[in-house]
Amino acid sequence: MTPAINLPDVLAEVVAAFARYEDALVHNKVEVLDELFWDSPHTLRYGATENLYGYDDIKAFRAARPAQGLARELLRTVITSYGRDFATANIEFRREGGANTGRQSQTWMRTNQGWRVVAAHVSLLA
Repeated sequence: MTPAINLPDVLAEVVAAFARYEDALVHNKVEVLDELFWDSPHTLRYGATENLYGYDDIKAFRAARPAQGLARELLRTVITSYGRDFATANIEFRREGGANTGRQSQTWMRTNQGWRVVAAHVSLLA
């Protein structure tokens, strides 16, 4: 059975969670970023220069990351929900002053604490 795609209320929740994540990212709100990743050893994040396995690795990376150069322009955003508890967010972006296009993929899952990122990937096109 195929789950219902983009139920309006679910999609609105995920869009709001993604917007909160994006705001936290560009303004270096580390506490919010930590909150929005699932606190689990199963969570992973592949970055442009790092592979992070588990919530603790992701949290340590965020705490050590420089707060400069985080501004970016979203070029394209595609958010899709599948049923009531699973969604993906995929974007193309460009860093302020940069020439390369970046890509970010996130897998979101509804938890008892709300929507959380369970897997993420960030890369830059050459």
